[in-house]
Amino acid sequence: MPVRAWGAVPATVAALRQAISQIAPAALPAFTRELDQAADQSRQGADLSPLQRFIAQWAVYVHIQRRPEAAADLRRWEDIAEAGDVAKARQAASEIGRILDEAHVTVDLAAAPSRPIVTASVPAPGSGAL
Repeated sequence: MPVRAWGAVPATVAALRQAISQIAPAALPAFTRELDQAADQSRQGADLSPLQRFIAQWAVYVHIQRRPEAAADLRRWEDIAEAGDVAKARQAASEIGRILDEAHVTVDLAAAPSRPIVTASVPAPGSGAL
């Protein structure tokens, strides 16, 4: 699996574990449990995708937790979502989605320079055209 660094967000399991132990030690049991699940899924399917998703998910978590205002907003919207009011829960879900989407975009954009730029003139993978 290629190791990518997303800006200041670590992109290896060891670096993520270290970051989480510093910024959110209470999340370490969930991190370990989800790592074990991703590793098992990867072994069973001979596919690295579960581990790649795990790393991306936790990189987003670290990205948010390193920004106190974003982390506080996320917690506030999560609390509102659990309060039971349907209209407020919908708004909270939208805001939670926005926060997560922004974090995913930021994490992904930080990795983007290592990716090739694809344009309409580039043949589709597997087309045989060069």
